[in-house]
Amino acid sequence: MRLSVNTFLTLDGVMQGPGGAQEDTSGGFTRGGWLMPFADEDMGRIVDGWFARTEELLLGRTTFEMMRPYWSAVTDRRNTVAKILNTYPKHLVTTTLTEKDADWGDTTVIADRVEERVRELKERPGGELQVHGSWRLAQTLHRAGLVDVFRLLVFPVVVGQGKRLFDEGSVPTGFRVESAETTENGLVSLSLVPDPDIDLFGGGEFAVVDGRETVV
Repeated sequence: MRLSVNTFLTLDGVMQGPGGAQEDTSGGFTRGGWLMPFADEDMGRIVDGWFARTEELLLGRTTFEMMRPYWSAVTDRRNTVAKILNTYPKHLVTTTLTEKDADWGDTTVIADRVEERVRELKERPGGELQVHGSWRLAQTLHRAGLVDVFRLLVFPVVVGQGKRLFDEGSVPTGFRVESAETTENGLVSLSLVPDPDIDLFGGGEFAVVDGRETVV
């Protein structure tokens, strides 16, 4: 399976609490709900497109516990996201919840050997193993080189604080743009594939040679 990380982001890279003021207040975060002024019909279409590729899900504990009470209450069979979250296999990375605690459809707990277990999941045949939200897990997978594609929906807003997908400890990485789209409200949907062949820091520099700007 292909491992994808799918998330909403601000212009300054924050992924915390997009959907509401109380969605995720950890760390004293008080600026939740930042996507609401910009949400449009295309947002729903894009997110449904993400989920349509799902084979299995991989979630961190905080995201799991935020998603479970909301999405388990959505019984509308026409809702693609609810159907997948409620019925597809889920893998929960946590050291604090047991299998009994993680009672949400078909859910198994990964409590140790996270990178090894994720590699084993990726070896299974099928579509995508999808991560949604799950800030700390996404960073761990990126550092381990396990993410095959990042799907980001970037909103035209800066919040100035919060959990960032890529922070100061992130592995420097170049990306190949697999697809890009801008919605009516200015949301930018990006599908980015990590590309280790991009030479970020040794690819030359701009200089003036014989009065002309050039790359040397």
